[in-house]
Amino acid sequence: MAEGAESGERFVPAQYQPPLPLDRLILQEGAPGAGDRMELDVLIVGAGPAGLACAIELANLAQRRGTEINVGVLEKAEALGEHSLSGAIVNPRPFRELFPDLPDAELPFRRPVGKEAVYVLTPGSALRLPTPPTMHNRGNYVASLCEIVRWLGAKAEALGVNVFTGFPAAHLLAQGRRVVGVRTAASGLNRDGTPGSSFQAPNDLSARVVALAEGTRGLLAQAWLEWERVSSPNPQIFALGVKEIWETKQPLDRVVHTLGWPLPNDAFGGSFMYPLEPNLVALGLVVALDYRDAALDVHGAFQRMKLHPLFRRVLEGGEMLEWGAKTIPEGGFYALPERRSGDGVVLLGDAAGFVDVPSLKGIHYAMQSGIFAARAIFQALTSGDASAARLAEYDRLVNSSYIAHDLHRTRNMRLAFKDGFYLGGLKAALMTVTGGRFPGGKITVEADANVERRVTPGVRPGSVVPDGKLTFSKVDGVFKSGNATRDTIPTHLVIGRDVPPEVAAFYSHVCPAGVYEVAEGTLRVNAPNCVDCKATDVVGPRWTPREGGSGTKYKRM
Repeated sequence: MAEGAESGERFVPAQYQPPLPLDRLILQEGAPGAGDRMELDVLIVGAGPAGLACAIELANLAQRRGTEINVGVLEKAEALGEHSLSGAIVNPRPFRELFPDLPDAELPFRRPVGKEAVYVLTPGSALRLPTPPTMHNRGNYVASLCEIVRWLGAKAEALGVNVFTGFPAAHLLAQGRRVVGVRTAASGLNRDGTPGSSFQAPNDLSARVVALAEGTRGLLAQAWLEWERVSSPNPQIFALGVKEIWETKQPLDRVVHTLGWPLPNDAFGGSFMYPLEPNLVALGLVVALDYRDAALDVHGAFQRMKLHPLFRRVLEGGEMLEWGAKTIPEGGFYALPERRSGDGVVLLGDAAGFVDVPSLKGIHYAMQSGIFAARAIFQALTSGDASAARLAEYDRLVNSSYIAHDLHRTRNMRLAFKDGFYLGGLKAALMTVTGGRFPGGKITVEADANVERRVTPGVRPGSVVPDGKLTFSKVDGVFKSGNATRDTIPTHLVIGRDVPPEVAAFYSHVCPAGVYEVAEGTLRVNAPNCVDCKATDVVGPRWTPREGGSGTKYKRM
């Protein structure tokens, strides 16, 4: 390990991040190493809201036209929903479009949003603010994304869609520059990568169209965009959210959002606390990954936050039932790829960046993108032409829809906060008043990995020693996530060379699951702890898929 970062006090994470291994991620069709082979009309990678909405709309279109389409959905989790995590408050619009005969009461939501409150926190107080216009949730619903995904999966299977759980897509298959399928990850490998007693070779799945709906920081979506040199006005930027589900003694009667403490002024983020049932509460902290302090620890800040009277009065005496973490694309309109379609392929949902940070919404955009993709794919299959020119209809549908309109209206709001909390808040207020016209151009941002970090030695003030009742360690969190990864699995994380101790310490703070630690100045990696949040994939070691069924077992996240 190197002795230190170049300056000794500051470093840029990108200098230590390995490149995306395109030669391993994109294979030509027929490359050696596969076992079984399956042919489909449409292959959807990822059984989240985008992928399942796409599958359901495709099945509906085929049914209405009296034709058959063989649709398959690949999901890396052992069961539907086990890798799905969001806040979540959901706009029901795409549900009503997919299921026009169902009343809202029969949709997979917990309760309609009633009362709302927004606070700015200091260490001991909470100043209530008027709810910003972008954050009003009248007509929306509190929900569990796990439950939404399981419900959508059942609807898809009832329509004849093949849903294959426990099969991570590890490689794109191509014929020249055309995407023609994927290869799954092998399973049953020993820690050294050799086949074990339960080894199963990867499978090849070929399709006329592949829809990449992998969710946040999708590996194959990243690979395809880089391979095709598809750019965007700004790079995509990300936040990390850490979330818990609590059974409480005290009921929560409103949706709560907060800004300010426990985050420093140069870190963008905030918290949420939502009532799922009278005594079941979802809460979490979301922090943008462009913060400057290399010692900032999102999981640690979240545990500290729960000691604030606003949260403590709800949680004290209760029980933490589930814990999880996930990254969120935050770049908005200017980070959207210039095209989300190509020869034989489309990109959906979070993999394409369809998230609006000012309104804290992404699920309904993901589902709507899946619906649009299905319509473009169906037209392509009907015409016998799945070329880039034909599938560009998907981009046209998105660009003329409320997805693009909403993201354009708030195009600079998240980006304004790169200059700090207070100045960013002032700029965002002006953007709201002017309908997004202020400041009149694009605010330019750097990729998170290119943001310089400062090293702050010593123990951070306000660090929390977990008590196992209200506050918890990272190991406690991983246990509560239901992580089922076997200890002898090969590492799925690609680490850069010559990582200095201060950068290794940065990774240990970024990762909410205790995957990285520094021992005697050396980076130690506990890969089985990984909950697939993709945080270090943004600023450090690269994430790649591991064998199917590994990772979390979320139930109500």
